[in-house]
Amino acid sequence: MGFFQKLKDGLKKTSDSIANVFAVNEIDDDFYDDLEETLISADMGFETTEKVIDDLKDKVEELHLKKAEECKELVMNSLRNQMEVTDRAYGFEDAHTVVFVIGVNGVGKTTSIGKLAAQYKNRGKKVLVAAADTFRAGAIAQLKTWTDRAGVDLISQGEGSDPSAVVYDAVSAAKARKADLLLVDTAGRLHNKKNLMDELAKMRRVIEREYPEAYVETLIVLDGSTGQNALEQARQFSTVTEINGIIITKLDGTAKGGIAVAIQSELSVPVKYIGVGEKIDDLQRFDPDEYIQALFSDFGNETDLEILMRSQEEEEESEDQE
Repeated sequence: MGFFQKLKDGLKKTSDSIANVFAVNEIDDDFYDDLEETLISADMGFETTEKVIDDLKDKVEELHLKKAEECKELVMNSLRNQMEVTDRAYGFEDAHTVVFVIGVNGVGKTTSIGKLAAQYKNRGKKVLVAAADTFRAGAIAQLKTWTDRAGVDLISQGEGSDPSAVVYDAVSAAKARKADLLLVDTAGRLHNKKNLMDELAKMRRVIEREYPEAYVETLIVLDGSTGQNALEQARQFSTVTEINGIIITKLDGTAKGGIAVAIQSELSVPVKYIGVGEKIDDLQRFDPDEYIQALFSDFGNETDLEILMRSQEEEEESEDQE
């Protein structure tokens, strides 16, 4: 099964709910209420949903639309506009980069690092991984399993060692081996924000001192099945460190899907990768068009201008018949 089909299957409950909203005939208050409730239930959040509804009402009035099904592409376009990811978002992949991967325990942080390492290596990149989560029992062994699968080297010390010392060793190795990308696994101790902030700041200082020419990217991993909790985690981490991108995992099971829209819209941080399973290829670059296609099941591709032109043509035909 291909990546898109897995994504589509994973988001089927949400896409079915959305389809039901547009199955009614008239655009009235009940339609807007049902759409609002469905989008919020899909984890898009109140703020994002309000943007979509307000935008839709303006467009319905502007285009003189009467049928609910005519609103579908307008909603899809509104969501796309809130989720745009440019190629520049992935510029770090082609530079000498240190990638900090952050997130709470259990979200798929270590597995995401393993998958990214394998994919970068398969694209001809020289990749190293640093085991700087020295706090969680078994974290280093789990990461070693993934780096062995990916065929990349792991730089580690023992459990309980200083994460900054691990980063120092990893930076030295990255420079000596002329690595393109150094992926750094970090501890997920969000409940102790001061320790986490101090730890991340100390690791950054090591890089600034020892590897000043490197680009630094920070990616946060969030479990898509936790909905609004994932958004709150992103908010909390953003108070501790700058975040450049988001990896959303576990979109193949109970995830409702709207959280990808909510996070990007509310925090202005792009979703860069999404995961739909355990295989190495089950983590891919985020494609907003594909994502909206999966959420809305049967894909519509009309732009707002095309909808306007079609609406005007239908109005003219109706007037001619009268």
